[in-house]
Amino acid sequence: MLVTKDIYYVGVNDHQLDLFEGQYEVPLGMAYNSYVIVDEKIAIMDTVDINFTEEWLKNVKEVLEGKEPTYLIVHHVEPDHSASIQKILETYPNLTVVCSQQASNLINQFYPSLKDCKKEIVKDGDCLSLGTHELTFYTAPMVHWPEVMMSYEKTSKVLFSADAFGKFGANDVEDPEGWTCEARRYYFGIVGKFGIQVQAILKKLANLEIEYICSLHGPILHESVQDCVKLYQTWSSYEAEEEEGIFIAYASIYGHTKEAALLLQKELEAQGYTNVKISDLAREDIYECVENAFRYSTLVLASVTYNGGLFPIMKEFIDHLLSRDYKKRKIAFIENGSWGPMAYKTMKTMFENSKEITYIEPVITIKSSLTEENQNQIKELATSLKNTSI
Repeated sequence: MLVTKDIYYVGVNDHQLDLFEGQYEVPLGMAYNSYVIVDEKIAIMDTVDINFTEEWLKNVKEVLEGKEPTYLIVHHVEPDHSASIQKILETYPNLTVVCSQQASNLINQFYPSLKDCKKEIVKDGDCLSLGTHELTFYTAPMVHWPEVMMSYEKTSKVLFSADAFGKFGANDVEDPEGWTCEARRYYFGIVGKFGIQVQAILKKLANLEIEYICSLHGPILHESVQDCVKLYQTWSSYEAEEEEGIFIAYASIYGHTKEAALLLQKELEAQGYTNVKISDLAREDIYECVENAFRYSTLVLASVTYNGGLFPIMKEFIDHLLSRDYKKRKIAFIENGSWGPMAYKTMKTMFENSKEITYIEPVITIKSSLTEENQNQIKELATSLKNTSI
């Protein structure tokens, strides 16, 4: 498939995978992207997962039509992009591997047999001419591994962005939700901790005229480039994507805490506030819930007390948020405890080192089941949330 007249897509689609990186559900599969630039010197941009080496090699050979490639550009050494390096070097032994110094070190660790392969080490701002096409390299450490780099081809105005701007889902199936939803889940699941580093690479790229983004996962971005960059600016600066949105996340055992969460949603809607998302943490994809906590400006946590502390799935959820530097949000609490309610105290303590958190009152404490007083408190909380989210 052509990206531009001299740049070809040679990636593959994986519908065998159940969990990406051993934890993220991928019901629409996964794409491992690779590209070939055909010029006086030919560059192959990254490889693919080991399970798809032969399919990928076939794609590469069809594009090359018997020509010999000069370079293999390695933007990222994570095995889903580097595991076929050995095979491509066996097929084309004169290839020079172009990568960062840290990438070279990781290649040697993952694939000791490649320790002596021919490499060209590039640094931030270095250029590589292929003829009419020229690549400029931009290091992007911790987006999301330390060795990552991106490259910009100025003739065709193409950014090869490594894992940035990627999404879950194979490229041979249509995602009914478009790019944004699974790109958001991908970003906050995998890259979300490294907002400062993402901001740094966006600053480096700010003056480039980018017409195409070729990520290592997901579709080639063209018409929507500026919209996607804008979303990355929002996500990486930890600003809420939806300032008037409220996400209610609950953990319930016998249904009373769930009842309180649902009543809060109903009260918000009764007051004309409809941008509300609610999730049962125990029964929904935890990473979808993480995504929504970052998407909306306001978070309501409703949890039972458990073993003198917090229900495990709620603790896990908050741990996921904290490990991704959750901040710049408003948070409200609902707790339930029949004899010694501790959920609120535990939850708030967990956020004590988080920055720019505003707490919304009242805090609602339920003892076993909802009382009339609790119901009135929920109405009051709905009013507070509505007033602080507009």
